[in-house]
Amino acid sequence: MSDFLNSAPSPNPTSAPRAKGEPRFPGGPQADPAGSHFERRIRSFQPRRSRVTAGQADALQRLWAKWGLDIDGRDLRLGELFGNDRPVVLEIGFGMGEATVRMAADDPTTSILAVDVHTPGQGNLLNLADQQGLSNIRVANGDAIILLREMLTPDSLDGLRVYFPDPWPKKRHHKRRLIQAEFLDLVAQRLRAGALVHCATDWEPYAEQMLEVLDAHPEFENTRPEGGYAPRPEFRPLTRFEGQGLEKGHVVNDLLFRRVQHR
Repeated sequence: MSDFLNSAPSPNPTSAPRAKGEPRFPGGPQADPAGSHFERRIRSFQPRRSRVTAGQADALQRLWAKWGLDIDGRDLRLGELFGNDRPVVLEIGFGMGEATVRMAADDPTTSILAVDVHTPGQGNLLNLADQQGLSNIRVANGDAIILLREMLTPDSLDGLRVYFPDPWPKKRHHKRRLIQAEFLDLVAQRLRAGALVHCATDWEPYAEQMLEVLDAHPEFENTRPEGGYAPRPEFRPLTRFEGQGLEKGHVVNDLLFRRVQHR
């Protein structure tokens, strides 16, 4: 998601020189958590260097050890991570985390594993969760493909949310889009039967591709009997970024598909 807060720059530890590969925040997210897993693979994301406010830096240093994790390829047990056996939904790309926090507050019986590589957003989400006393969010830093492929066990997730991913609008970049048949093959292995896959985008050509690949995949079925896009469900908040797009005439499409339950 691309919902960013406008904050004045504040002094923070990022101003000091760092050695290559050294984390920006001691005890916080690693600069390259899965460096040993380097592979020649086209990635759907591109890390951005942005200013981190003092509040975000403080949250990263105070809360990362408690609520954060690096995607490093090691086995991950979700029950141990959250300290309970509640359903876990994976959210890939949460921007500044405002919508994630609202969904976590509205449904405290569901745990959210939120993945992103944007350091200011990681700090902001931790800070918001702390301010609201939420314990059902964990923030993961790194490549969601490695998380899905190497760290999670089969049938361990109860849902997937991908809201406003990078549309990679140029044709030569379409191969970088996250929602592809190969990605859905991997997701299907990690989702329990009946789990909901929820995507949203304001880039209509990408919405068309999402619908095409989801419709074609044998492990997913559209929740709408008539097919096509779904109205925005009440549990997905209208973000500021989305509102700005709607004011400009952008069309937002939601897609709601379920993991097929084989008989």
